[in-house]
Amino acid sequence: MRVLRVIGGALLWIVASVVGLVAILLCVTLVLLPLGIPLLGLARRLYAMAIGLFLPRAARHPLKTAGDAAKSAADDASQSVTDNLDPHKARKRMKKKWKKVVNA
Repeated sequence: MRVLRVIGGALLWIVASVVGLVAILLCVTLVLLPLGIPLLGLARRLYAMAIGLFLPRAARHPLKTAGDAAKSAADDASQSVTDNLDPHKARKRMKKKWKKVVNA
């Protein structure tokens, strides 16, 4: 999957370069300047998408990745708290610990 993303990023980089070159040529011609300026913006967005394909998810969206990790940790913590509040499980743990104390 990573190889396909890199190939797609490389192809998109080439397309962005061609669009940028055409945009620069249009901007040189003063009559076609209104067409060249939006094409430069398009080339910039294509470069950004190509770089996004090269980078891993954590580098592209660091805050979202950190938020997902924090949410997962919070879910794990709340699950362990609810497991510890179960009286039957707590009673079993206490019996096991008491047996270790008595047998020691």
